[in-house]
Amino acid sequence: MPHKPRKSDHGLHVFAPAKVNLTLHVTGRRADGYHLLDSLVAFADVGDDLYLSPGRGLTVTGPFAAGVPTDDRNLILRALSLAGVERSVRLDKHLPHPGGIGGGSSDAAAALRVLDVVPQTADLLRLGADLPVCLPAIAARMRGIGEVVEPVRLSSLHAVLLHPGVACPTGAVFAALKTTDNPGHDSMPTEDGVIDWLAAQRNDLERPAISVAPEIETALAALRDAGARIARMSGSGATCFGLFPTAQAAADGALALDRPGWWVRACTLS
Repeated sequence: MPHKPRKSDHGLHVFAPAKVNLTLHVTGRRADGYHLLDSLVAFADVGDDLYLSPGRGLTVTGPFAAGVPTDDRNLILRALSLAGVERSVRLDKHLPHPGGIGGGSSDAAAALRVLDVVPQTADLLRLGADLPVCLPAIAARMRGIGEVVEPVRLSSLHAVLLHPGVACPTGAVFAALKTTDNPGHDSMPTEDGVIDWLAAQRNDLERPAISVAPEIETALAALRDAGARIARMSGSGATCFGLFPTAQAAADGALALDRPGWWVRACTLS
């Protein structure tokens, strides 16, 4: 469940969780070029922090502040403009970007969520395919171009997120995708059988992303070596995730994966 907003010395605080594509099946491509997806999405207990107060504008702090636009290219400001509201926003950026974990989309969705503003789905999709699923920030099946979002009951999963510190441009990844007409999900997991179900699924963008950024394959192998039962890339990369049997195993795995230039976090997905 998304964290409840609370007041702080810096304004109204809201948490923007990392979005993780546990699966990502590319099932087609529309005539307008948009890809059709079938994806099981979960949200982590690690993410960015937003502070909203009266006024206007955006400031960015935090370990990943560099490179985040503060003008009208920023998704938070675009979302607020779409909703017809103004706020002064401080973004404390803890998630690497771009990373395939919905950082910008989750930030924008969190701002809308804390203001209790729900634009039309078509308007949200103008900001990005991840906006509709990030708005409720609960486990869901996402289909189409992101417009179909169905909540899913999902047991909490112990995970490690790993970004190998390399750029993986989304456009280049999709350009390297050889097949766009792949099968989607024919079922959804039961709470007791989620690991076995996930093991039989895939991310169709993983191999194209590895061709763009081979370091992703190194990251996946390292997660497996650290004890992950499943290791897979999220979204279009470059962040990967590993699923572990217990929270302690995930914490131990994260310690084992501590390397220069890598961003590694143990977390819970739900």
